[in-house]
Amino acid sequence: MDDTEELLSIGAFARRVGLAPSALRFYDDCGVLRPARVDAVTGYRHYAAGQAARAVRLRRLRAAGLPLVDVAVVLDGPRDAARDVLRAHLERTRRTADEARAVVEGFLREAAGAVERRGAWARARVGGAELASAIRQVAPAVAAGAAREEFPVLGCVLLELIDGELRLVATDRYRLAVRVLRPTVFEGGMRQVLIAAETARSLAEWAVRQVFVDVECEGEREREAEMAGVRLRSGADCREVPAGVGGGGRSGDGAAERFPDYGLVLEGLEGRETGRHRVIVDRVGLRDAVAGRAGVVSLAVAVGDGDVHGDGDVHGDGDGDRDMGGREGGQVLEVAGGGRETVRLRAVRTGPGLRIAFDPAVLVPALEAGVGPDVLLEIASADQPVVVRSADQGSFTTLVMPVRECAADERFDARRADGCDDGMAEAAARGLNTDG
Repeated sequence: MDDTEELLSIGAFARRVGLAPSALRFYDDCGVLRPARVDAVTGYRHYAAGQAARAVRLRRLRAAGLPLVDVAVVLDGPRDAARDVLRAHLERTRRTADEARAVVEGFLREAAGAVERRGAWARARVGGAELASAIRQVAPAVAAGAAREEFPVLGCVLLELIDGELRLVATDRYRLAVRVLRPTVFEGGMRQVLIAAETARSLAEWAVRQVFVDVECEGEREREAEMAGVRLRSGADCREVPAGVGGGGRSGDGAAERFPDYGLVLEGLEGRETGRHRVIVDRVGLRDAVAGRAGVVSLAVAVGDGDVHGDGDVHGDGDGDRDMGGREGGQVLEVAGGGRETVRLRAVRTGPGLRIAFDPAVLVPALEAGVGPDVLLEIASADQPVVVRSADQGSFTTLVMPVRECAADERFDARRADGCDDGMAEAAARGLNTDG
């Protein structure tokens, strides 16, 4: 790279080439679009103006539906191999278009003879397996027990049609799961519908057997407080969802029916680049290292043989019990506490050494809901929501609240009784609450 060439921040480069900053991070992780320079201290990415042409080609190929492995062949492989990949993809898109045309024509014929007035309904069409997968990913974040009794709305999955997207959201105030689907058909305005968790899981079992599913949400009722309806349709097969928090329904004005404003929480994450830590680690390995611990588990990142202690500094070699590799000068994520031996995992990290604590009952489901071999943790500080996402699926985001780590990890229940979870509860009250 020419030292005189203009360097752009990740945000400025993203705006220039039409890609989201999260997409640029993903493409960096996958090796198809490396930044021109990465700050050794902050980990911030900077891109050269001359990389814009490659980024735009990458965006256009992805928009055309080309798998990432094929994109790499087109951008960097031999010309003959690139031609073969493009021709094969063109044939696949032709077949898909023919199938879609036949389905749409069938629905048009059906609509021509229908007597039902559909103008008040909004509709989004998605793949059945995709919808089922999305429900199964977010459903573990639904509240249970006392929290659900106090706030029945947290026992529901929020289904939202907005901005050409279908979004599924669930939260128990300590974790938040959001999955975004991009329908092939989107008609009508914005809708918000609440679906009880049990009903949502039943719908997932049905949807996984369907090729396409039309999600149809009723429009406004005559009285604002009344619940709107939702139904899922696949050809002649239709699943009606009952109105109300017990089954489904549009978010009403009553405080008991107001779902937390998850958009405010996500917006607050977008501007917190300063001081952010990013840790990439084996997803299944981390899940297994955290699962089964009886209390608070701490995650600490260090370089090589150093250990991160409670003061955040890197110290000498620790006395952990189980080494999963990566201690020869590499970066290591240590998982400790909860009455089990310390486990060390290889990790890739940007930012200074850090230590953060979680409730395993909150972190493990977030890891299990992920996709792919690796998980990315984006951490602003030890008392703010942590973003848990997969490099293989940018449409699914989980936020997990950390806990305040106290001495004597074995006394987890006593710590909760004594208020050592105040940091999590306070942060939850700021963001993942039910006050709108």
